[in-house]
Formats: sequence, C-alpha cells, structure tokens
Amino acid sequence: MYPIFDPLYMLFWLPGLLLALGAQFMVKTAFARYAKVPNRRNMTGAEAARRILDANGLQSVSIEGARGTLGDHYDPRSKVLRLSDEVYRGRSLASVGVAAHEAGHALQDQVGYAPMRWRAGLVPIVNIGSQLAFPLLLFGMIIKAAGLMKLGVLLFGGVVLFQLVTLPVEFNASSRAMALLGNTGILSRDEMGGVKSVLTAAALTYVAAAISSILQLLYFMLRSGMLGVSSDD
Repeated sequence: MYPIFDPLYMLFWLPGLLLALGAQFMVKTAFARYAKVPNRRNMTGAEAARRILDANGLQSVSIEGARGTLGDHYDPRSKVLRLSDEVYRGRSLASVGVAAHEAGHALQDQVGYAPMRWRAGLVPIVNIGSQLAFPLLLFGMIIKAAGLMKLGVLLFGGVVLFQLVTLPVEFNASSRAMALLGNTGILSRDEMGGVKSVLTAAALTYVAAAISSILQLLYFMLRSGMLGVSSDD
C-alpha cells in the first residue's frame, strides 16, 4: 500500500503539513513586519553579532555573508557565523534579533551546551536515515516486508530524535539572544518585544517540523506492526 493512497496516512500527514505551513507563515509575517522597524542604535545584524561575540571572548569566531533568505546559521566546525544578506546588512529589529540568535549558538558551542553536542553526535545517523528511511519504508510496504519497514522506522526514528534534540538548542539560543541584546545594550527594553516575536515565530517552525515527523513516524510504526497494526490490516 502506497502511503499517498492510504486514508490513514492522510490523517497523520495532513495535520503536520498544516502546522508547518502555519509556522512558516508566522515566521515570514513576523520577519517582514519587524524588518521594517530600524533599531535605535542603527546597528547592522553583523555589527550586533560582532559586539555579542567580542563581549563573550569569541573574537576567533568570524562572521560571513551567506546567500539566500533566512539561511542564517552557525558552523561549529569552522567557527563561522554565516548571515544572509538581509540580516548581515540589515539594521532592523528582525536583522539584529536573528543575528543575536546565531551568536547564541556560538556561545552554546563555547560552553559545551549538552543538547548541541548530542545533536552533533546524531548527524551521521541523520545523514543515513534521511537517505534510506523512506525508500525502505515504501519498498517494504510494496512487497509487504515487515522487516524492511521496521528498519526504515528505526532510521526515521533517528531523524525524529535529531529534530527533538534540536528544540532545546533553538529555544536556548533564542533565550540567550534576548539576554545578550539587553546586557550588551544593543537594544532597549521596549525594542525587545519585536525581537521576541520574530524569534518565537522562528522557533515554532522547529516545533511544527518535529510534530509532523512524529506523526509520520507513528503512521509507519502502525503499518509495520510495531504498534499492533500491520501493513496487511
């Protein structure tokens, strides 16, 4: 049975899709709104990130521009903060907030934040699982091979675990960003609300992705017989 033709799959897949679309809409709306509000110090995202990093002894972490929209990230291997052009050059509350969030990841790396280490340890499993899980699951369903499906479930479970571990990493980075923006004097108290709206909306995209993956995992566990219902039922 192909999942796309299975009404049961739609019951598990559709709520996750709606959540993901809703979260994406929220983050784009929040960013667009506060991308139009300049911060009072007229600092760019890159300047704000640099101040935060330097204030915490992270002069060795470099900041680079990156292509794409909202493709901002911290690379712990090369110790580089990569900011999209809108964030790197932008002087808005949204730009400063996103830059501070990514600087928060650098601080997590500095102190050895446990969930961040766990997530890094799961990367090899995720790389394998993201490539093999669905082919194994679908092929197992086609030929009615429960063993292949269970192997696919285990691999996909690694992907879901990675997404769950990502949640505290992202929420903690946002909390650090809020504190750092205040402690370094980059933003005033009445400017923090806009940044919080942007970071909260961004965090919800990770929550939506995790819920969507959990629902799909439950479906495949049902179909493989791991929860008492096999693909033959």
